[in-house]
Amino acid sequence: MDRIERKAYAKINLGLDVLRRRPDGYHEVKMIMQTVDIWDLLTFQKSGKKGVFLSVDQEGIPTGKENLICRAAGMIMGKYGISEGVEITLNKNIPVAAGMAGGSTDAAAVFHGFNELFGLSMTSLEMQQMGVELGADIPYCITGGTALSEGIGEKLTQLPPPPECSLVVVKPDISVSTKFVYENLHADQLKEHPDIDGMAEAIRTGSLTGITERMGNVLEMVTIKKYPVIARIKELMLDKGAENALMSGSGPSVFGVFKDKDRAEAAAEGIRKEKLAPQIFVTGFKR
Repeated sequence: MDRIERKAYAKINLGLDVLRRRPDGYHEVKMIMQTVDIWDLLTFQKSGKKGVFLSVDQEGIPTGKENLICRAAGMIMGKYGISEGVEITLNKNIPVAAGMAGGSTDAAAVFHGFNELFGLSMTSLEMQQMGVELGADIPYCITGGTALSEGIGEKLTQLPPPPECSLVVVKPDISVSTKFVYENLHADQLKEHPDIDGMAEAIRTGSLTGITERMGNVLEMVTIKKYPVIARIKELMLDKGAENALMSGSGPSVFGVFKDKDRAEAAAEGIRKEKLAPQIFVTGFKR
């Protein structure tokens, strides 16, 4: 096999809590991660030229060693002694710098893609152990689905899929630095924490209401203060019938959970009319 394609799915955080800042500078988190039906498409093609060659269909995305795709490919090729060249094409659909693990899920697709392209027989655990060296979200993105994520994000407990519903995912025209958000979050001063354990139990019992009433993200207190448009998008979604709305990750993407697609479509149209964001998706959980 000389050429394969692989979809890389985005994630949202149904709940995100930060427990403390560790001595090594990392933050200990507790969150519920969920794959959504928004994806990038990666094509892997064996090449006669040595090395990794990345091309992207969108301006402004680096194609060198600073890109997680190239770093993941280089790591795998080094470990397994792969001397053949590989051309990788990225068709980008997941919003960039959006709190949706776009870079991490692309890197995860590289592990799966190279595993198939070169017949490496890597297990999910082996891929996760390598991936965490590149980014804390990569182990989750390798398996996807619904998961309780702890530690710095690398300790994963798989959960059953939540009940079906419609989602509106919105990326306003701003970029948020994850580093800035975490540096300005004082975890030791947080007075309220989302009920992550209760949400996990609601997922296990299939209660959509139990999930939505527990949605919370402690990073909102930093990001919304700097970018109030996030609060405006959440407010509009709730006005249009969302069961709840939340910022994903460190932002700025916002998602709303709707019981039916008609309400979701109406909310998306309302956001378009107010010109609050250029990227709006009506989608659902990836099952």
